[in-house]
Amino acid sequence: MSVSDGYRTFILEQLRMTGTVTAKSMFGGVGLYRGGMFFGLIDDDVLYFKVDESTRLEFERAGSQPFRPYGNDSYSMRYYEVPADILEDGESLAQWVEKAVAVAQRSATAKSKKPRGRNR
Repeated sequence: MSVSDGYRTFILEQLRMTGTVTAKSMFGGVGLYRGGMFFGLIDDDVLYFKVDESTRLEFERAGSQPFRPYGNDSYSMRYYEVPADILEDGESLAQWVEKAVAVAQRSATAKSKKPRGRNR
């Protein structure tokens, strides 16, 4: 897992058009945040956005693959590869970022509503 400096710079330049995005190095990759929401990641010079049932099909129809942190034989996570044509189109990219941020917000809300175990 790694991200080249050139790819990281390219992605952040593309995302700059979509609002304030911050990048944090993590586990050899890069986590992407907007408004405190972890909506995307970069790993092995591939950009991934967070998905849920409302957005996964759009990624699958575009031929995107899920993020598998330990290679093709490992489990997949709720992040899918952003298609190259979306990455090159600022207007489309902004729409996909909005959807990914919304997914991250829904996920955070759902986690905060889960009941916590009682201390005994």
